[in-house]
Amino acid sequence: MSNLRSSSDMTKPTTSEDSVKSDKKKKSIISNIFHRRDKSSRALDKDLISRREIIIDIERRFAERRGLPEASPAIRKGFSDRNYSKRIEGLNLSTLDMPKRHLPDIKEFRVFVATWNVGGKPPNSSLNLEDFLQVEGNPDIYVIGFQEIVPLNAGNVLVIEDNEPATKWLALIYQALNSPRDTSSPSQPPSDDYFKDSKNSPNVSSLHFFQKSNLKLLSKNFRADSALVKGCNCSADPSYVRRRARDIREFMYRFEAGCDEDAPMTNFGGGMGNGMNYCLIASKQMVGLFMSVWVKTELVQHIGHLRVASVGRGIMGCLGNKGCIAISMSIYWTTFCFVCSHLASGEKEGDELRRNTDVTEILKSTQFPKVCKLPGRQIPERILDHERIIWLGDLNYRVALSYDETKSLLEDNDWDTLLEKDQLKIEQEAGRVFKGWKEGKIYFAPTYKYSQNSDSYAGETVKSKKKRRTPAWCDRILWHGDGIEQLHYIRGESRFSDHRPVCAVFTVQVDASLGGRGRKAFSGLGPRIPLEDIIPQRHSFYDF
Repeated sequence: MSNLRSSSDMTKPTTSEDSVKSDKKKKSIISNIFHRRDKSSRALDKDLISRREIIIDIERRFAERRGLPEASPAIRKGFSDRNYSKRIEGLNLSTLDMPKRHLPDIKEFRVFVATWNVGGKPPNSSLNLEDFLQVEGNPDIYVIGFQEIVPLNAGNVLVIEDNEPATKWLALIYQALNSPRDTSSPSQPPSDDYFKDSKNSPNVSSLHFFQKSNLKLLSKNFRADSALVKGCNCSADPSYVRRRARDIREFMYRFEAGCDEDAPMTNFGGGMGNGMNYCLIASKQMVGLFMSVWVKTELVQHIGHLRVASVGRGIMGCLGNKGCIAISMSIYWTTFCFVCSHLASGEKEGDELRRNTDVTEILKSTQFPKVCKLPGRQIPERILDHERIIWLGDLNYRVALSYDETKSLLEDNDWDTLLEKDQLKIEQEAGRVFKGWKEGKIYFAPTYKYSQNSDSYAGETVKSKKKRRTPAWCDRILWHGDGIEQLHYIRGESRFSDHRPVCAVFTVQVDASLGGRGRKAFSGLGPRIPLEDIIPQRHSFYDF
């Protein structure tokens, strides 16, 4: 009996009080387990968020040092990562999928371009370029090209290149660009005796050496620091950036304070002692061709990768009596190329094909050296690789009409019919030359060929048909690329040569974004206004 009692006592069911105590104990254990897990999970979340924010901060700083725009947080974070941040709770997640938009920093500059075949005549003391070069709007850049600054005879082509005329043209350009703009009377050009004065040029026995040294000295006096404009202006190397900043400060101080007192050409046209408005960044002579590029002094610090090339297309297809000079450079992050050319002459049928060949060979043969030090950036080595190209010169394309037919149309001022027979337009429309290039509407009279010191075309005064030339638009300015807008396309009226000078004014767009990251969106921009609305509805500066 006692055994049975003890057994029944052991199997005795638990009371309700014991059951409640047991349930509380289980809940307490489960609660403790989940509480510990929740703490560890929150700690893990905080750790992940902290690490992720550190990584994002490092990426942002690295991007800033490399000159790249900061990536959008929505790109760096995945959808699952967003749950770790309480700062984005309650937001519409679809708005986070839109990346931050970085607009390019686009600057506009005015470029004045002029071409003039001066017929082998050196400038004299009566010639003044101020009226021709000083235009409204104060251009930021001047590109000036000459043809036949020396006679194209065998001595100049094969033996010695005469630099004295180039020296005089350089001095006249400097004077016109840097003389005071508000003066009532134009400043006097330097006299011919100035260039012969021994005080202003090295005293050497060799004429060839003297001429080269004279041009070299003069251009050096007008020129910006070669190392500043020829070097790469996009390097990320901190030591290079510091060195370039130092060079820029020295350059700006030098031109604000005035140049070397011992340098020549400081006593006319405003003088460099008062500081220069424009300084020379590049000049080059090839026999009769001479080209120079001038910029405002404050723009020099943004120019780099300056390179010069030349291609001869004259005698035997290689000498310099015909051909081109090309100047390549970058302004901020946009590349430019200026080409000054003198193409094959002649008005016989088929001569236009020789001119087409000259253009093809110039585009094919012109090669610029590599100068960029930034990995991954491609600086153009060919003309057509540049983003903005301007081609100027005596292209020598004629009118496909007889002299009598041309004269009749000129007397009627029927230039539209005459332009339909312009060889350049015919060849361009046929796709045989300058395919994809643009030229402004011509509203001026043919620029070639005039009688000496006269407004009459040569055919009107020449009795011999052999010396007679059919009037034609030989002197032209074309461009290639987006972001170029032509404002003016006119001719000058100087009687100095048998050609009239031709000039154009452009506005060019330049990508000044940090690191040039806006170029993809920027390069597709075209002219904002139709060309016909930009060019003034005008004819010549005089009536026939």
